[in-house]
Amino acid sequence: MADLYRDLPVTYGSPTMSPHCDDEAKYAVVTRVTERLLSIRREKGLFAGQPIAELMTVNGIRVVAEDGTWGLVRASSNKPELVVVVESPVSSERRREIFDALNGILAGIPEVGAYNQTF
Repeated sequence: MADLYRDLPVTYGSPTMSPHCDDEAKYAVVTRVTERLLSIRREKGLFAGQPIAELMTVNGIRVVAEDGTWGLVRASSNKPELVVVVESPVSSERRREIFDALNGILAGIPEVGAYNQTF
């Protein structure tokens, strides 16, 4: 098992982070984040310092940068909060950059409150 584990690629993930967001607002907030990311991609802008390689809108929004670093924002299914997760196959610095970029969008939305934890 140890040999199999050592062969796995190294990734830099975050804990599941959950900023408060009322049940009545959380799905609309995810829609606003999605619209903002779609706009950045449409305008060929940079997100966390890189072009957006992919956007997936199944159960929230997942944004993937060219280097494979990604971030996810979705509405919690059972609590008045959002779920934010980020991961990078490159470095902990890239993980922080994608989190900061997502958090920058969320910070501009008044319905989004404090996180239960960050990294």
